[in-house]
Amino acid sequence: MLRGDQLPQINGDLVAMQQQQALRRYIERTGIRENSAHELKSKSPLEVDTRERASFRRAIINPLDGLAIERIIGNNDLFPISYLEGGLKAGRAVCRIEVRDRLGRVLGYGTGFLVSPCLLLTNNHVLENEDAALFSLGQFNYELGLDLKERRAVNFRFVPGRFFMTDAKLDFTLVALEELSSDKSPLSEFGFLPLLRPSGKALIGEYVSIIQHPGGAPKAVTIRENKITDVVDDYIQYSSDTMEGSSGSPVFNDEWIVVALHHAGVPDPKGNGQYIANEGIRISSIVDFVRSQQSGLADDRKMLLDAMMKQWQFNDIKAETMPAEELSIDSYDGLTGYDPAFLGEEYTVPHPTYSSNVVQDLAPVSSGGTILHYTHFSIVMSKTRRLAYYTVVNIDGNQLIDVQRDNDKWYFDPRIDRLYQCGPELYSGNSLDRGHLVRRRDPVWGDKAEEANRDTFHFTNCSPQHAYLNQNTWLELENYILDHAENDKLKVTVFTGPVFRTDDRVYRGVQIPAEFWKVAAMVKVDGTLSATAYLQTQKNLIENLEFAYGAFKTYQVPISRIEELTGLQFGELRDHDPIDSPEVQVIEVALDIKV
Repeated sequence: MLRGDQLPQINGDLVAMQQQQALRRYIERTGIRENSAHELKSKSPLEVDTRERASFRRAIINPLDGLAIERIIGNNDLFPISYLEGGLKAGRAVCRIEVRDRLGRVLGYGTGFLVSPCLLLTNNHVLENEDAALFSLGQFNYELGLDLKERRAVNFRFVPGRFFMTDAKLDFTLVALEELSSDKSPLSEFGFLPLLRPSGKALIGEYVSIIQHPGGAPKAVTIRENKITDVVDDYIQYSSDTMEGSSGSPVFNDEWIVVALHHAGVPDPKGNGQYIANEGIRISSIVDFVRSQQSGLADDRKMLLDAMMKQWQFNDIKAETMPAEELSIDSYDGLTGYDPAFLGEEYTVPHPTYSSNVVQDLAPVSSGGTILHYTHFSIVMSKTRRLAYYTVVNIDGNQLIDVQRDNDKWYFDPRIDRLYQCGPELYSGNSLDRGHLVRRRDPVWGDKAEEANRDTFHFTNCSPQHAYLNQNTWLELENYILDHAENDKLKVTVFTGPVFRTDDRVYRGVQIPAEFWKVAAMVKVDGTLSATAYLQTQKNLIENLEFAYGAFKTYQVPISRIEELTGLQFGELRDHDPIDSPEVQVIEVALDIKV
């Protein structure tokens, strides 16, 4: 934590205010804290804290770590050597914040850390407003190597115009960073630290660690030197015999899960310039605040929050314990789904045909056939993969309507067996998004826009996509197609689906597709039909679903290539593909990430 006297230019008054409020809380809780300390002499943290918090603390312990409980109750300080590796991995997401003014002058330093592929968390008193963020830098890799020499720092600018949320009471700021540094290094190289909503990630009497840039110095860590003395309202207070850590540092439990955002020292009321404790804002309080603001955000900002908002769950959690709904089967009456003649009678685009092995794997619909019809789109499901083989949607660029997102309420489809649908148990506590195959905005047009919006929130219409793919390049490809439809008032037909390979990795009992494809057909202004196909990969993103991130690319490929990969046949669309020839096999597509 940067002391007020170290930061005369940047928010010195805010720092002093936070410290005085922390001292007030400390004094008010003195009696309770002393009683807790007395209890801890004879009881373990698991016994002293509330039953609910202690229950969750047990729940997030890796069952393979046989010494974890012994550490918590203070009977053993042994760790597996992988603990150090976990700290190094967690530390990658922590950066020094160089606070600058409009002229580029350095005003001071703080600490921040990535909590999603492109969002960073720090204190409000470090980045108080959008202007402060706009001229400042996030400096990753600013640390000493084994030779005790400084490593090369990687500088990223903040992009508050893309996302900025702050609150002075909770003393936090959540802000977007650019995705390429000044030297073109990708932000994805540094990963991010997931934030878990439930309370109980660390208990009174337990020790925590802080990764920080103290006083703007190279990255440092205090390992288990801070004992939690109190948990009150939105705050955690902890003792420390180490130097104060930088404002905005993550506070970790022994599993390297973030439990608090470090923000203030508790000054000694004797006025001797010393500190009697430190204080952090509880992550559960920050997450609850962000959730309370989410409904009022624009869709693009809501999407940026998705990776941060996922709650941690056990890998073996059961589907019936997780929230999901099912509409009455009558609500699907009269739905005709995708219209093959949507582009015009002379440009009919039928559903694809299938190879014999695909036919055997199609999930049967209760009313007959294998096609699930929704509003303006249709879906065909795989029994064995429990995901869509493909979706197909009609987009009318002349009638698109802006309908608000429905708070991400997802539904099972009662028209096919629940066994053929992946539910929320696949997507919790990791970096997998429920990636819409039919994008939410695509079928939302005409007098049934509201129904179409709701229909896109079916588990049949989502496929596990890594958050970094779903919220970046895949989104830009969807924007590219939809923007052309809307701006040029075009009608467009879009087929979308995953590539199923036999060697796709298995995660929670589901084979996770490594590639996704789109085939878009439209009638151009000159009256001719055009069909193009695209392929994107997330293979290098899903090697480790909890921590790994990496670059990926978009390719325009011949429609015949999609047919080879999927077993689907698109018939005459191949004749209208400008690159479907032996001479052209693949074209790398440059999609600009908009901020």
